[in-house]
Amino acid sequence: MLLGERLRENVPLDWAETQNNLGIALGVLGEREVGTSSLEQAIFAFSEALEERTRERVPLDWGTTKLNLGNVLSILGERESGTLRLEEAVAAYKDALEEKPRELVPFEWAMTYNNLGNTLLNLGEREPGTSRLEEAVGAYSNTLQEVIRERAPLDWARTQSNLGIALGTIGEREVGTSKLKEALRAFNEALKERTCERTPFDWATTEVNVGTVLYCLGVRTGERTHLEAALEAFRKALKVFLEEASYIQLGK
Repeated sequence: MLLGERLRENVPLDWAETQNNLGIALGVLGEREVGTSSLEQAIFAFSEALEERTRERVPLDWGTTKLNLGNVLSILGERESGTLRLEEAVAAYKDALEEKPRELVPFEWAMTYNNLGNTLLNLGEREPGTSRLEEAVGAYSNTLQEVIRERAPLDWARTQSNLGIALGTIGEREVGTSKLKEALRAFNEALKERTCERTPFDWATTEVNVGTVLYCLGVRTGERTHLEAALEAFRKALKVFLEEASYIQLGK
């Protein structure tokens, strides 16, 4: 049934559902396009849906639309230089979590925390200090309560990698080595599933992150072994990147 037939006055919740679905479609389109027009339209559609999908009337649907809104705001925020959209995405995700408890919808709860962590990480990288990054660490830690290695190994590895990035960024901004060492542990966990044979590009990217943390540790502690290990990680990653580039150029 089209929006023209699902009139808000006659069937407000059906109208809101269609607005939500329209927002999802526009968001997918906007993610694939250059520019922000479709993403802006998606935000408008979700905002329209939320006028009828209120928290009091349909709390779960309200939470779902808030999650969808957060996803689009986060994508838009990545493309913009400021932080307003990212901050709005954080607020939307936190709203969604209030109506998506772990005991009721564990997968959506974990996905929302993961997306919240990604957005907080983006914010933390743009802002001074470490408060946003600390929040991202907490969000990823919550995600890992449900996204376990045995159930979803590559998703688990991606979350471990993102956790490592957040911890490593904190470690670079703080004195001492504790956060850097935590970051290194997270990256090494990720590499248990992100193997060179299975996901070569992700493996190489994680090796770069490992090398970066090892380099920081080496500079901060003066230990030559860290610097040598960093150099080896960079060399391994570069070898794979060059192989991947050659593979693409050959059209294979």
